[in-house]
Amino acid sequence: MKKEILERYERSDKGEIIIDISTKTPEDLYSNFDKKSHFLKKDLNQDLAEYMIESVTEIEGEDFIIRFNFESKEDNDSISRVTNSINKFFSYLQEHEHRNMKDMRKKSSTLFFIGALIAATSVFINQSEWMEKSIIFGVIAEGLTVAAWVSLWEALATFLVKWMPYKKKILLYERIANAKIVFNFSVA
Repeated sequence: MKKEILERYERSDKGEIIIDISTKTPEDLYSNFDKKSHFLKKDLNQDLAEYMIESVTEIEGEDFIIRFNFESKEDNDSISRVTNSINKFFSYLQEHEHRNMKDMRKKSSTLFFIGALIAATSVFINQSEWMEKSIIFGVIAEGLTVAAWVSLWEALATFLVKWMPYKKKILLYERIANAKIVFNFSVA
């Protein structure tokens, strides 16, 4: 299947996969809601960003370049701004995922600490003299044991399972932010 996917892409002289993006002008690459913003502060068009993400995901670890095809010749300043805005946009997404991953680790640590505290309380109650005298303390101790295991399980599951998607996105966005970008002009 991967071979069939890779055959859909053109390759450069060096064997790099070419992700082609065609538009009339560089302005078409950006969202419409912020047309008056400075180039570097503009958001990329969501369809463009998704296309780039899906393409790089699809080709997996293959080397690639992003080729922008414009219908008219653009000045060097516009070309430089497009390159910078691609880099800034995907660097921003990368930082956003870093923050999400940090929040996830914080949540996991908090749940682990709470679970350990509840487990210690449960052990204390189970070891105390009150356990022999009261069925209520026995029920409370069992409830605390269950709560401790749930909290510890959630902490470990969050840390062990949920961090991988963040890591994958961070690496993906880094690949796109650092991608080689070339330009092609088809002057009519």
